[in-house]
Amino acid sequence: MRTGFYDAGMDGPLEADLRVDAEWIVPVEPDRTVLAGHALIVRAGRILDLLPQAMADARYRCAEHVRLPGQVLIPGLINLHTHAAMTLLRGYADDLPLMTWLTEYIWPAERQWVSPEFVRDGTRLACLEMLTAGVTCFNDMYFFPEAAVEAALEAGQRIAAGIIVIDFPSNYAADPDGYLHKGLALRDALRHQPLVSFCMAPHAPYSVGERSLEKVLTYAEQLGLPVHMHVHETADELRQSQAQYGVRPLARLERLGLLGPGLIAVHAVHLTEGEIARLAQHGCHVAHCPSSNLKLASGLAPIARLLAAGVNVGLGTDGAASNNRLDPWAELKLAALLAKGTSGDPQAVPAHTALRMATLNGARALGLDDQIGSLAAGKQADVVAVDLAGAHTQPCFDPVSQLVYCAGSADVTHVWVAGRAVVRAGDCLTLDAGEVLARARHWRMRLRPS
Repeated sequence: MRTGFYDAGMDGPLEADLRVDAEWIVPVEPDRTVLAGHALIVRAGRILDLLPQAMADARYRCAEHVRLPGQVLIPGLINLHTHAAMTLLRGYADDLPLMTWLTEYIWPAERQWVSPEFVRDGTRLACLEMLTAGVTCFNDMYFFPEAAVEAALEAGQRIAAGIIVIDFPSNYAADPDGYLHKGLALRDALRHQPLVSFCMAPHAPYSVGERSLEKVLTYAEQLGLPVHMHVHETADELRQSQAQYGVRPLARLERLGLLGPGLIAVHAVHLTEGEIARLAQHGCHVAHCPSSNLKLASGLAPIARLLAAGVNVGLGTDGAASNNRLDPWAELKLAALLAKGTSGDPQAVPAHTALRMATLNGARALGLDDQIGSLAAGKQADVVAVDLAGAHTQPCFDPVSQLVYCAGSADVTHVWVAGRAVVRAGDCLTLDAGEVLARARHWRMRLRPS
């Protein structure tokens, strides 16, 4: 199978920047495709070709040739929901219900400590953790997004930065209009930066009022931005909405016009069959965060039913304060296993579907599926190599099953973003790990609860 569109003519082999040979390549598109003994060719940051290695020998002359026997190439993983800077609150308050965790611990700590320095250091720590695990793009929602973008660009990692909106004041902004003004100004300043995209990011229906949500919708439609929002995370959220507005949150969002192909509904744990149908009807997306849902006892999202209804579902980790790792491999496996267990169907979310949720589905939710999410000629060369030669992944009858059910972050060896090597032999090339960890220790001493 050849997926490229260039041929070497009479003038001999074509020049390219990078060739990567692997035991297998899983391009995600076409679905359920596994290419054995193929090479991936990169030029000017984009995928030029995928073809058998013997054909690559004749067709291309590459400046760099990386050989990875026993390894599999996959698209870069996409973390569809995180609060990256909250790595600095990892383990700060555990084993608590969501609203207790938020109102008595997390929000007070944020009021005291969150600053550009906090967000920059926390996001650098998150980028180090995620990049070395194979996450090439993350969708973030947090204060001081300019500091998060700065950290992501330093790491060479893609970021979908949230233009956060919330009705209460913070160290970042005094009111909803202040949040919008600052976020939109950042978007205007960076709209041509190739590694940065933006989402409108109203926190949740219970923390954002009607006027603010109407403004979010207006800007989202004018600028063509997705809307990234916590929706139906807990049973308490539903009760509160019915008491205050007379309807469940999803019905309120529908009434305001926010249900549509731009909505990324995060968590979406508590859904009726009618609500699942409405999400599908409006072309909404869901960011599934299984570890966080379990740790906060929020519940089990009906992922098998969402997928069966045609809802696009991607995977997120949530923040490290409620997970406590930004580990896409844990989410991959857990998403597949929980879907099987809750549906009673062992074929619910098979391995290929889980991998698609962690790659192309996330790209589609962000409106970036024409650029990333699969390995196809013309797309950005966001590529991850995973070693399947270890004892825990052998024997390997099916590399995709081994990726989902056996592999982990420690098996990621190489990562490229837009053709640039950012991880090699498991080491991050763009961030000083010692410095990043030293800053984490600095914050531990400052934030340590008395």
